[in-house]
Amino acid sequence: MLITVFTPAYNRGNLLPNLYFSLCQQRYKNFEWLIIDDGSGDNTETVVNEFICHQEKGFKIRYIKKNNGGKHTAINLGVQLAEGELFFIVDSDDSLPDNSLELISSVYLQSSADDSLGGVCGYMAHHSGDLIGHFVKTDLFKANTRELQYKYNVSWDMAEIFKTAVLKEFPFPEFDDEKFCPEDLVLFRVSRKYSLLVFPNVVYFRDYLDGGLTDNIIRIRMKSPFASTLFYSELNKEHIPFLAKVKAAINYYRFKFCISNKKQETLISKYWIWTLPFGYIMHLMDIKNVVKAEN
Repeated sequence: MLITVFTPAYNRGNLLPNLYFSLCQQRYKNFEWLIIDDGSGDNTETVVNEFICHQEKGFKIRYIKKNNGGKHTAINLGVQLAEGELFFIVDSDDSLPDNSLELISSVYLQSSADDSLGGVCGYMAHHSGDLIGHFVKTDLFKANTRELQYKYNVSWDMAEIFKTAVLKEFPFPEFDDEKFCPEDLVLFRVSRKYSLLVFPNVVYFRDYLDGGLTDNIIRIRMKSPFASTLFYSELNKEHIPFLAKVKAAINYYRFKFCISNKKQETLISKYWIWTLPFGYIMHLMDIKNVVKAEN
């Protein structure tokens, strides 16, 4: 099997039918749909079982429910269970154009023998059809996640499809009592060894819903400070512009103040201690904004 379409689900059972319908419309059928339910309390399991009972569209559906641990823990489990050579994360509130998997397979099979490639990368659009961001190039090119962000100035979400073996090589770190880990932590680790083959086609439809990770990202990072500080400490050490390093150092201290154990090892160079006051100011602003939002 070439592709595992992977969906981490958490209390979004009402949105899954739209994604299921888009998978049923795929022209390319050599894929499975693997759903890891991260402890949903809604009707997600019932909805998925309905899909499985009435499945006649030529692709395999697997559903596993686990205790709630956060999206990154669902991804780690999904990678271990995936049967596909490629691992394509598609969130429960998103969908795919009907030629998505066909395009992905075609581009990948052209370059599958290239061991320097960790996967392929296409573009996203809103369900209205409006492109998210813009096409960086109109032809195929190789770039890793760091290069996309800092060389090509990609500040928007892209559809990155990785080799399953690569994600097994770079799992998400898991911390006790934390339910979030920045995806860029793993993507930047991958980028130190592998590039992606970027192609100029939309393969993913996305809209940003209220109440999701994007909508609550600061509060979520505050509740997962070990993962957040680890990410910013590693970003600070990347080959990125100086100003980006400064921002990473400030954010490192910003979320380090959320760690109750003040004896935690400092993860960045002492050179950056001058950014600590800025991080503390942002930390205080975060607390004020969270309290204001909760009242």
